[in-house]
Amino acid sequence: MIELNDDQRALCDGVAAVCRRFDDEYWAACERDARFPREFHQAMAADGWLGVTMPEEFGGAGLGVTEAALVMHTVAGCGGAMAAASSIHINMFGPHPIVVHGSPEQKQRWLPRLVSGEDQVCFGVTEPNAGLDTTNITTFATKVEGGYRVSGRKIWTSTAQVASKILLLTRTTARKDARRPTEGMTIFYTDLDRSKFEVKSIAKHGRAAVDSNMVFIDDVFIPEEDRIGEEGKGFSYLLDSLNPERVLIAVEAIAIGQDALGRAARYARERNVFGRPIGQNQGIQHPLAERWIALEAAWLMAMKAATLYDAGKPCGAEANGAKFLGARAGYDACLQAVMTHGGMGYAKEYQVERLLREVLVTRLAPISEQLILSFIAEKVLGQPKSY
Repeated sequence: MIELNDDQRALCDGVAAVCRRFDDEYWAACERDARFPREFHQAMAADGWLGVTMPEEFGGAGLGVTEAALVMHTVAGCGGAMAAASSIHINMFGPHPIVVHGSPEQKQRWLPRLVSGEDQVCFGVTEPNAGLDTTNITTFATKVEGGYRVSGRKIWTSTAQVASKILLLTRTTARKDARRPTEGMTIFYTDLDRSKFEVKSIAKHGRAAVDSNMVFIDDVFIPEEDRIGEEGKGFSYLLDSLNPERVLIAVEAIAIGQDALGRAARYARERNVFGRPIGQNQGIQHPLAERWIALEAAWLMAMKAATLYDAGKPCGAEANGAKFLGARAGYDACLQAVMTHGGMGYAKEYQVERLLREVLVTRLAPISEQLILSFIAEKVLGQPKSY
């Protein structure tokens, strides 16, 4: 763990104080009932934690990615895992296009309501036939008087069942007609009106408390005042938030792994078999010790990436490396925690099976391990582009 300054320690302590009000039973019940953790979201909003990275003039704290990472690390390690993290995750990076490229009127209209928790936003980017190839999206916004008419499909849109707003990436120029694949894309921030947007939940492996969805958009009118920045520049606006998102996913995975590791270490001390604690056996000790080393190494990479970003320096390799290492380390720690518990690791009572299911998504999203390795090979090691 890197040395935190007094303000950062106070931040972690403040977030932890909120998290302690929500125990394992709360999170288990949210998952069992597939119920959004609204009480947790409201408690975080009431204490001002939803605005950590937003400008002070709009009610935020105006802090950097390092502080956002500390918040999300604390939240994900509280027992709520990805359910807790995902309930507030987008507030930490999602509104960045508004902060950087929104008009003064848009910022005043939108940001205070996000900070206060009055509005919740979902992120409409991924599409069924595009996947990680974002430039290949086909959701299209056609210019009409006073705004745009939009049609298309989005997938894996988290919190769309409860969100009041959607940050929506569209094409305003078809890819084949654009000078470059990354051009001709436009971002909107608009009301998620259920009478106009059809939202269908996706049944999934874990994180049942926070919904993932298909969103169907058929000839929906979006007013021009809901467009962020210039038409056609949307992809470049998204780039501002890609590295912060990778850092946050990394620290969330690390925190879940550390939570699971702590539970496994406690169980190993308390569980007696053949007249001795199972933690006395090196077959139990050594895998847990390796998981601690991997988690700590991943944390250092994540903090390096966050520090570089906040200093305005390039951090693409470090942010991607942190996401790769963090997700792997978190997953491996959760798997080892289940194995340490033996048969009871498969039981919901000990929570570790839930942590394992929830941490898995960090290896899949928002970018695959394979694309990260291709990026590092090309950008760091000078290899020819492979895709």
